[in-house]
Amino acid sequence: MLDLQDLDLQLDQVAHKRKSLPEHQALAELAGEKSVVDRELVSADTEVSDLQREQKKADSDVEQVRQRKARNQQRLDSGQVTSPKDLENLQHEIGSLDRRIADLEDAELEVMEKLETAEATQAELRIRADAFAGRQTELESTRDAAVKELDEQRAAFGDQRAKVAAELPADLVTQYQKLRERNGGIGAAPLVGKRCMGCRMELSPSDLNRIKAAAPDSVLRCEECGRILVRTAETNV
Repeated sequence: MLDLQDLDLQLDQVAHKRKSLPEHQALAELAGEKSVVDRELVSADTEVSDLQREQKKADSDVEQVRQRKARNQQRLDSGQVTSPKDLENLQHEIGSLDRRIADLEDAELEVMEKLETAEATQAELRIRADAFAGRQTELESTRDAAVKELDEQRAAFGDQRAKVAAELPADLVTQYQKLRERNGGIGAAPLVGKRCMGCRMELSPSDLNRIKAAAPDSVLRCEECGRILVRTAETNV
């Protein structure tokens, strides 16, 4: 019975190790940090895309005004306009177009500067996101290797437990399992000296006399905790 208890404790330890692998916590923390960077990267991508469209529009606006000025300048230089009033109006429009081009170029430069800053932020976030992805892959690989090893241990202990349980009466195994679930994973305990090692309580003289008089194959129970008591070489009865 103690062999079965020992194997169950081994299985519990493996399950605990599997659940509490440091890689699990590291991956959870990494996921939280990565989600923040991912959200920031989405925002940066959107900003860069918006600024790229804005820059294209600014470039187009400047080019349109330049072309209009070039056409007016060509008319002025060609001598086709002879009316003094028309010449004055054309020269005035060319001057207005120059001022408009200057304003549009200032706006264009401002957009370019914003885009440069946004692209630098985007690049930095992509580097961080790639680093997170690499770290995640590394942690997952380490975790998977550890889980595989622990699963192999669990399978080996499970096979041993099945063999030990098969050699015991089925009703005794069932009783032991119920006691184990009720008593924090310990369903059977050795009797060392006069003490139950499950609850650490010393048995009364009457209980010790009852155990002493019991047949070797009797199923004994601790009156304090209810666990199955197993007599060993260290039992003092």
